[in-house]
Amino acid sequence: MSECTHDCSTCGKDCGSRTQPQSFLEQPHATTHVKKVIAVVSGTGGVGKSMVTAMLAVLAARKGYSTAVLDADITGPSIPKSFGIKDRALADDDGIYPAQTKTGIKVMSLNMLLENETDPVVWRGPVIAGTVKQFWSDVLWGDVDYMFIDCPPGTGDVPLTVFQSIPVDGIVVVTSPQELVSMIVGKAVRMAELMNVPVLGLVENMSYFECPDCGGKHEIFGKSHVEETAKQYGIPAFAKMPMDPTLAAGVDAGMTELFDGDYLDKLFESLEG
Repeated sequence: MSECTHDCSTCGKDCGSRTQPQSFLEQPHATTHVKKVIAVVSGTGGVGKSMVTAMLAVLAARKGYSTAVLDADITGPSIPKSFGIKDRALADDDGIYPAQTKTGIKVMSLNMLLENETDPVVWRGPVIAGTVKQFWSDVLWGDVDYMFIDCPPGTGDVPLTVFQSIPVDGIVVVTSPQELVSMIVGKAVRMAELMNVPVLGLVENMSYFECPDCGGKHEIFGKSHVEETAKQYGIPAFAKMPMDPTLAAGVDAGMTELFDGDYLDKLFESLEG
């Protein structure tokens, strides 16, 4: 064993005396150039995180930005369905080619690599984490202004892999009005703080239902907590999304790019800043 020189830049990665923090960032493909990466996360499932991810990507594309979605929800991928993508991904010696939606949004998801979209992904954590890294490093994304990453719910392996392996510029947290879910938001925010990733915005989905007859707004899942939650954690921007059966049906039918609504407009404007 060689004598320690106290210059950590000269020692091996397994050196027990290393004191400088190591970077775990993966390099993207040589042809990939991404200007801004935004991860969309939630503390729990079922709050509409994937729908919000898809809608933010549509807003970016509508403004003329080159846009991409990396579906990091490996065991529950839903991004291809929300855009009506049924083709399998293609690959050659250069790498993997993302699919493109009707309006040109680039998408990569594990469902595009499966024989059938309903095939289960029964993998352990390290394999799942490795796949997420490959979606960043082996996919030929090209020039992208905004990349949105749809993370699985919670604070487990995959969000940790995303934060450590990909240069994330910030996150958007998706929640719903239930008090329990609002409490769980704190876990996602705290994790982002631990990883030194800024929280850029908060979206409360299913915030209310607007009656088509009287126009009244009804808080089906209880009083909204989004404003006080944003204030509590110092989140600069937030948005409220209603329970909209027409929007949900459109997303299920793969027509997210046709959605009509200004719920997320101000939030996206804040992401542009």
